[in-house]
Amino acid sequence: MAKVLCVLYDDPVDGYPRSYARDAVPRIERYHDGQTTPTPERIDFAPGELLGSVSGELGLRRFLEERGHAFVVTSDKDGPDSVFERELPDAAIVISQPFWPAYLTAERIAKAPALKLAVTAGIGSDHVDLAAAIERGITVAEVTYSNSISVSEHVVMMILSLVRNYIPSYQWVVKGGWNIADCVARSYDLEGMQVGTVAAGRIGSAVLRRLKPFEVGLHYTDRHRLPEEVERELGVTFHPDAESLVRVCDVVTINAPLHPDTEHLFDDALIAKMKRGAYIVNTARGKICDRDAIARALESGQLAGYAGDVWFPQPAPRDHPWRSMPHHGMTPHVSGSSLAAQARYAAGVREILECWFDGRPIREEYLIVDRGTLAGAGAHSYSPGDATGGSDEAARFKDRGPTSGSA
Repeated sequence: MAKVLCVLYDDPVDGYPRSYARDAVPRIERYHDGQTTPTPERIDFAPGELLGSVSGELGLRRFLEERGHAFVVTSDKDGPDSVFERELPDAAIVISQPFWPAYLTAERIAKAPALKLAVTAGIGSDHVDLAAAIERGITVAEVTYSNSISVSEHVVMMILSLVRNYIPSYQWVVKGGWNIADCVARSYDLEGMQVGTVAAGRIGSAVLRRLKPFEVGLHYTDRHRLPEEVERELGVTFHPDAESLVRVCDVVTINAPLHPDTEHLFDDALIAKMKRGAYIVNTARGKICDRDAIARALESGQLAGYAGDVWFPQPAPRDHPWRSMPHHGMTPHVSGSSLAAQARYAAGVREILECWFDGRPIREEYLIVDRGTLAGAGAHSYSPGDATGGSDEAARFKDRGPTSGSA
């Protein structure tokens, strides 16, 4: 018997849904590059249900308990007295989400001698200290591509929201106003602008494909250059580094994984090299941007807007400056957790666990760390090292206001 410890976000404040706005979500069998969507032997949920919260349990309880495993689900993940901290020492498997990450630091890994597998329900495993996982021989896996398109759609939405000044215009309606001049004084057309992505992997390239019809100039930088035929198809210009890209772009979208090479990439110095009045959209990881540098750039007018749904830590403390800085379009980390995405990443977690318990190989594209080394998607996207931490700071969110902390 194995103990499976799963950290998920809280249920809705009004309780777990009894019904949904739509009866179903579209069924997708393959992604753009031909990779198949998750293929577990079975699922015990209806696609379109809220699976990523505590009561949703990723649809795993029946599966795990039928096999004799213990299954602990909680949202209480931060601080020394959290449920996660108490349950971790004898857990063999930890499942977490990027949206509500259980930070598996080196210190926590040292307290978990039974830990063999860390699974990210979604994509992005930077909340795991990969260096410590490599040293301990812990397997790290994520459900690659499961919510990449969900995130890319969110990026396009946020770009348009910033450039067209959508959020303040909506707020005038809510307040009962009709203040057209106030709405359009910061509203521009995206048409004709230069838009660039930092990283052009699954999410970044999907953003480029979706932006091409907007008749903008497209740019990208990535340590893996796209094939020449793809560059021609998209009409995209390659830049050798982020500095070269940001100098020419009106809008920059960040779609890179977080690792020591990208941590705090967007600092005061890099932002100063951007066009005055440029926009940044960051749905990758909050720590790729220097928190205070972003706030300063919005205050000074160097940036016209900043939007995203990634913070550091997560959840963000209630006094996090990104909550109150001007001209922002921030949301909680929701871009990759649409109900359609949840169906895929829950099925992917089930597939990974079926393989693990049955002694079958986990898909290569799902692997981040395997047998003491970066592997699969991890070898392509990450650098060895540590960009974790944050649990103590995230605990301030809980300390300063009520959360359900369900277990």
